[in-house]
Amino acid sequence: MSVPATGPATGPAIGPATDLETLALRVLLGAFAGTTLPDDQRELLADGLGGICLFGSNTADGPRALAELTAAIRAASPRAVIAVDEEGGDVTRLHASGLSPVPGAAVLGAVDDLVLTQDVGRAVGAELAASGITLDLGPVADVNTNPDNPVIGTRSFGAEPDLVARHVVAWARGLQESGVAACVKHFPGHGDTAVDSHLALPTLDADRDTLAHRELMPFEAAVTSGVAAVMTSHIVVPVVDPGAPATLSAPVLDLLRDQVGFQGVIVSDALDMAGASAGRGIPETAVQALISGVDLLCLGPDRSAASVRDVQSAIVAAVGAGRLTRSRLEDAVARIEAMADALARPAPYAIDAERLVAAARRALVIEGEVPDLTDAWVLSVATEANIAVGDVPWGLSPDGVLDPGAAAAPDAALPGRGALVVQVRDAHRRPEVGELLRRVQESRRPAVVVEWGWPGPHEVGLPRICTHGVSGPGVRAVRALLREKGWTR
Repeated sequence: MSVPATGPATGPAIGPATDLETLALRVLLGAFAGTTLPDDQRELLADGLGGICLFGSNTADGPRALAELTAAIRAASPRAVIAVDEEGGDVTRLHASGLSPVPGAAVLGAVDDLVLTQDVGRAVGAELAASGITLDLGPVADVNTNPDNPVIGTRSFGAEPDLVARHVVAWARGLQESGVAACVKHFPGHGDTAVDSHLALPTLDADRDTLAHRELMPFEAAVTSGVAAVMTSHIVVPVVDPGAPATLSAPVLDLLRDQVGFQGVIVSDALDMAGASAGRGIPETAVQALISGVDLLCLGPDRSAASVRDVQSAIVAAVGAGRLTRSRLEDAVARIEAMADALARPAPYAIDAERLVAAARRALVIEGEVPDLTDAWVLSVATEANIAVGDVPWGLSPDGVLDPGAAAAPDAALPGRGALVVQVRDAHRRPEVGELLRRVQESRRPAVVVEWGWPGPHEVGLPRICTHGVSGPGVRAVRALLREKGWTR
C-alpha cells in the first residue's frame, strides 16, 4: 500500500532559515465554520499554517462549493494539508445533510469481502480527491470488543483483531490508490472502552499481551502495508503509561515508532476533546503532544484565528524555554511534507450502487420471525448521537418520533394502529429505550425492532433486524426487506 511519489509539491520548503513562528504553524491543522475561506484563515495559511480540517459545516453547499473552497485553501498555501473525517456509513462529512453513499466499517466486516472493502475505500478516496482533499482521517482500526463502547461501535470493522486488521489494510489501500492519504485511528486502540473521549478521559485496562495481540494488530498490519498516517487517541493505557493520555504520552508513541515501526505522520485526535485538554487548555496540550512525538495537531472544529495564534505562541515559547526543541518541530514538518510529496495521482472511480445495496443486505442479521408489516408505522426512538457521528439523518423516514422516557410510561399510547417498525440506535446501552421496547411488546401489536447501531444484547422478546450501521445502501436494504413483509409506507 505504499503511496507512489509524483514529485515534490509546490510551495516554500522547510530548511534551516525557516523562522520558528512558521515552524510552529506548520504542525497545526486549523478549522473554521462556513463554506468560504475567511480572510483571517487565509492569512494563517499564507503565514505557514499546516492545513485545514474540514467539518460538516464546510461541506454543506455541495461538491462544487467544496471544490471551490479547497481550491481557495490551496491558492493561499499550495502545500497545505486538507483533511476530513470520511469513514463511510455513520461518520460522513461530505454527506452530512443526508446519508453516506457507501456502507460503513461494521457492514463491511460483517460481509467480510476484502475486494469490496478495498473498492469502497477507493470510491471514498476518488470522491475526496475530486473535492481537493488530501488526508482522510480514517479508517478506524479499533477492535470494538466492548459492546457498550459509546464512540466507536459500528465505526469499527468488528470485534476480532484479525478481521479488523485485514479490512483496515484493504480500505486504506483503496483510499491511497485514489490519491488520498489514509490515517488509521485511534492508536493504540479505543475499542475496549466505555467512555467517550470527547467528554472525559477513558482508560484501556489491558495487559501487555492483550494490547499486543488485540489492540495493536490492526495498526501493525496497516503500517506494514504502507499507511501514510496514524491518529492518536485520548485514552490512558496504564500498562504503558498510567500518567497521561496516549496523545500526550511519549511511552505510548514510542510504542508506535519502535515496536510497530511506523515512520510516517502521527496525527492527534482533536485537541479540544475533554480527554486531551480538560484542565490544561489547548495551547499547553499542543505543546505536550509535540514533545511526546505527535507531528500534526488537529485543534478541533471552528477554531478562530486568534486561538490558532495562541497555540502558535505557546509552541514558540516552549522552544524558548527549552521544553521543546526546534529539531522536534523540523522532524514533524519533514514527515508532513513527505506525506504530501508521496500522494498518488488522483484516479476517478465509482462503485456500483446496487452492489453496495446487496452488500448491506448480506450484512443484515434477522433475529426472530418478522411479522406481517402491512401498513406498519415506522417509529424512530429519539436518542442522542455520539459527537463523532453528529446530528445527521439516520434510518428510514419515520411516521413518528418517540421520546423514550415519555413513551415508556405505562399510560402512554403508542402512535398509529396495527404493526410497528421501531428503529433505534444502540438500544442495549440505553435502559430507557429497553423500557420503551418492553412497552411495545406489552401492547401485543405486531412489531419489529430495527437496530441501526452496534448489535448488542437484545433482551426484549421482539424480533430484531441488525443493520451494522446507517448508510444509504443500508436504508435501501432494510426498506426492501420490510416490503417483503408487506410494508407499503
